[in-house]
Amino acid sequence: MGSMFRQEFAKLSIFNGLDPAQTTVLSPFLKEVSFSKGQVIFQQDESAHSLYILLNGEVLVRYKPYDGPPLTVAKIAPGDVFGWSAALGHDVYTSGAEAAAPSCAYCIRAEDLQHLCDVNPEAGGKLLEGLAGVIAERLRNTHGSILELLNQGVDRKNGGVKRSEMHER
Repeated sequence: MGSMFRQEFAKLSIFNGLDPAQTTVLSPFLKEVSFSKGQVIFQQDESAHSLYILLNGEVLVRYKPYDGPPLTVAKIAPGDVFGWSAALGHDVYTSGAEAAAPSCAYCIRAEDLQHLCDVNPEAGGKLLEGLAGVIAERLRNTHGSILELLNQGVDRKNGGVKRSEMHER
C-alpha cells in the first residue's frame, strides 16, 4: 500500500487508531468510487450492500416518509460516512443518498466488512469503533436539523404562526 493511501487514511476520523499493519489489512476491502452531480448512490428501501466514506464532494441523505415529500436529513462532507445501514446489518437502506456535487468515496461491501471482522477482529473492531464515533457525531449534529424540520411542519399546520409566536398569545 502506498504512502498516499496511508495519508488519506490519516485524514479520515473513521480510521483513527488503526496502525499501519491494520490499514494494510483493510485496504484491499476498500474500493474507490466516483459519483456525478445528481447521481443516486442508493435509494431508500434498496438492499443495503455497502458502507461509504466520502473523500471529496458532497452527498445528501434523504428520507421519504410514507405520507410526505422526501426530506434532506444530512449533508455528508468529506470524511463523513453514509450508508451505515449496511454496517449495522440492516437488509435495506433506511434513507437514500444522492451526490450533490461530483464526489469520490471509499466503498466497503457489507460482507467484506463482516469478513474483515472475522479474520482480523482487532482491525475490524477498531474500524467499527471509528464508525461508531462518526455515527454518534452525526446524530449529535442532526438533532438541530431534525428539530428545524419538525418546527417547519408545526408552523404549516398553524397557518404559518411560529411556535414562539404561539407562546406569546
